[in-house]
Amino acid sequence: MTPDDPNAAAPDLPPAADAMPDTVPEPPPRVLSDAARRALAEAEERRRAADAARTPLPPEVNGRGGPEPVRYGDWEVKGIISDF
Repeated sequence: MTPDDPNAAAPDLPPAADAMPDTVPEPPPRVLSDAARRALAEAEERRRAADAARTPLPPEVNGRGGPEPVRYGDWEVKGIISDF
């Protein structure tokens, strides 16, 4: 038998993905220090304060759809691009 022989036996392959277990064992819970718990609580409080302070943008009149153009550094209206 040669390696190119179509009648050769298939090499040993790992089991198919569907034969693998669906669950992964949970890692043991982490033990956090008091300083780490305080830091996490402070970060959560800062996130809540930032979300509360955020005001929604006013609706755009005759604006373009899609992502905010300021983020990408250029503007496009009807195929014409202007860079500030």
